[in-house]
Amino acid sequence: MQKKVLIVGASGLVGTGAANSFARAGWQVIAASRRRPDLLTHENVEFLALDLQDADACAVACRDLKGITHVVYTAVYELPGLVNGWTDPHQIETNGQMLRNLLLALENSSHLEHITLLQGTKAYGAMVGPMRVPARESQPRVDHPNFYWLQEDFLRSHAAQRNYGFTILRPQMIVGPNHGVVMNLPPVIGVYAALRRAEGLPLAFPGGVERALEAVDVRLVGDACLWAATTECAQGETYNLTNGEVFSWRDMWPAIADTLGLSVGEDEPLSVAQYVTQREALWLRIVAEHNLVPNSLEQIVGESHHYADLCFAYGASNAPPPIFVSTVKINQAGFTQTYNSEESFCYWLRDLRSRRIIP
Repeated sequence: MQKKVLIVGASGLVGTGAANSFARAGWQVIAASRRRPDLLTHENVEFLALDLQDADACAVACRDLKGITHVVYTAVYELPGLVNGWTDPHQIETNGQMLRNLLLALENSSHLEHITLLQGTKAYGAMVGPMRVPARESQPRVDHPNFYWLQEDFLRSHAAQRNYGFTILRPQMIVGPNHGVVMNLPPVIGVYAALRRAEGLPLAFPGGVERALEAVDVRLVGDACLWAATTECAQGETYNLTNGEVFSWRDMWPAIADTLGLSVGEDEPLSVAQYVTQREALWLRIVAEHNLVPNSLEQIVGESHHYADLCFAYGASNAPPPIFVSTVKINQAGFTQTYNSEESFCYWLRDLRSRRIIP
């Protein structure tokens, strides 16, 4: 019997990556989100409109779902401004309730075999203080406000009651094709570059102090979701995900500039969030001049411009504590996929240009 996976949050970054990985592997994919995903074109992908914040609507939407064997849960509720919401009690409770609404709604319609839940480095307390270097999956929980724990504790309890397996994945900075989402840098970099070009300026690096970082390509995350769903040793385990290397923005910046047809100028520390939002009129002129898909700045950057300021260390005079995770555990378990981070960023910038999202 063909396996059927429900991808929850399918219009988002990880949801798109996971849906593509499962569809390419021949699975029947139900792509669930509030709005129809625009990057899923496989014939074995079916869309399901789903509002996880409404328990009754969720129950109705899931009532007729038959044969779901696997779930990849990637949905997230974020408050405007992004970072300040990460410890907000309302945001924490909303994300916990969303997962509960889904799993309770599926109880009568599906016989689940496995659920993959997405977390991230906030699990290691990255936003409240220095992390252990490298962060390992085996270390004790860092006690801080975080919706991950609400979701994980409910998932573990529910999985034990309903007799299905689960895997938790913790990717680093995810890089992919989606625009208008909460945390994806290529669309923000592309918009920033287009505005700089229109103003006759080079692509100055806008961030603060130098730092080393890790990222992960969304194609790797999608394939890891597929691997977790089909690998016995992954049951009940938690795994970090990265491309397998570290990078520096200033070392990567010339390749990004070259991909976008710009020269690299001297560093110019500025808030990307403020810079792009103050140039809506200029962006609309760029859209018209280059015959781009007619998206507003908000439709392009979502909340990711705030994420850019964080990742670029804007305003930091001292290097933030390092945020490195170990991927030894998942490598030893058999998932060894890697990506060149510089090539990953440039690949997705080219993809955005080919789809006329950025010039």
